[in-house]
Amino acid sequence: MDFSDIARVEGPNLRLRLIEPDDADYVHGLRIDPRYNTHLSVVSGTVEDQRLWIKAYKSREADAQELYYVIERTDGTRCGLVRLYGVQADRFTWGSWVLDDNKPPKAALESAVLSFGIGFENLGCKAAHVDVRIQNSHAEAFYRRLGMVEQRRTGTEIFFQYHRARFLSDRDGFIDLLKKETNHE
Repeated sequence: MDFSDIARVEGPNLRLRLIEPDDADYVHGLRIDPRYNTHLSVVSGTVEDQRLWIKAYKSREADAQELYYVIERTDGTRCGLVRLYGVQADRFTWGSWVLDDNKPPKAALESAVLSFGIGFENLGCKAAHVDVRIQNSHAEAFYRRLGMVEQRRTGTEIFFQYHRARFLSDRDGFIDLLKKETNHE
């Protein structure tokens, strides 16, 4: 796979870049901060453990099995993370999504559009799987507004599917909205 198209992806206000071991302190800080980790998996370990995890992840990245991105504002300030994993020929799982207080307006929409674009357009997948904890009503509402379809739920999680056709039919409208946001700032 040619990673030049997906190593760094730019939008009107944000860019995604593949994570590097030097991002370990930032990732660890987000993962242990109670303002951001409420709906994430529990993390134990140190910054060095995170650095080692990222180094090991790089082999999965090289095989296009997993893509882990740092979300940055256009001035280079890190403001979040998002991951595509479990990548197969026709689908991927989208998650590990977190945005911090440095995010610009509409960062949720833009980071979603950029990252789903990678999975649907660059990787050619037809569907994305997304799960959300039931208590995370904000994310659930966002996923429903994007047009994700609930597949099932357990006592703790809701499992959604997002189809490439839906994404592609809505993508230009999302980009137009994000560009308007940029022009008002």
